[in-house]
Amino acid sequence: MNLKFKKLNDTIIKCKKCPRLTKFSRKISNTKRKQNISEIYWGKPVTGFGDVNAKLMILGLAPAAHGGTRTGRAFTGDRSGHFLFSCLHKVGISNLSSSTHKKDGLKLYNTYITNILKCVPPGDKPLNEELNNCSNYFANEIKNLKNLKVIITLGKIAFDNCIKFYKKNFTINQKLIFKHGAKYRLPDEKILIPCYHPSPRNVNTKVIDNKKMISLLRVAKNIL
Repeated sequence: MNLKFKKLNDTIIKCKKCPRLTKFSRKISNTKRKQNISEIYWGKPVTGFGDVNAKLMILGLAPAAHGGTRTGRAFTGDRSGHFLFSCLHKVGISNLSSSTHKKDGLKLYNTYITNILKCVPPGDKPLNEELNNCSNYFANEIKNLKNLKVIITLGKIAFDNCIKFYKKNFTINQKLIFKHGAKYRLPDEKILIPCYHPSPRNVNTKVIDNKKMISLLRVAKNIL
């Protein structure tokens, strides 16, 4: 990891800008989930991870209560992550088909995974103030990924907040609508691809399935 990312991640981990989120993360870490009762939860803001020279960013909303908040790594140790990494492995983006804990040997190829919000919000519903507090971290991740060419946003909130960042920093003349698999050229020449979130609900109801996810990931790889 380069110095800029190390400094950024150290700042993220120590962040306590949002009292509601800090309190909620602490509560989850103390009460735990039955099947993880013997584990020590991470219980702090969760940084992004992956290849710091990545051309592809995968952007989610927030760490899961008993996923990233427990393991300390985004999309790790929860069902959304299990689905995502199964698909990433099939297209050659990750060396493993599952992400279970921070020292499981997982490697991402040419890809960086992060969330708009670095802490889990109650009911998966962040407040605008909380999203604004975290927006500077996302801005620095974009800035530090010098080779970034494609951003896949998982779910509408991640998409909307990515657009919000671009509108704040650039002039956008086109209408950007969340549509799975659409491709938008952003003002800095990056390509934005919206994707349905791989949540258990979306997977169970077939809103997203392996075929759709793998197809979208292959489109992103072909652009690179």
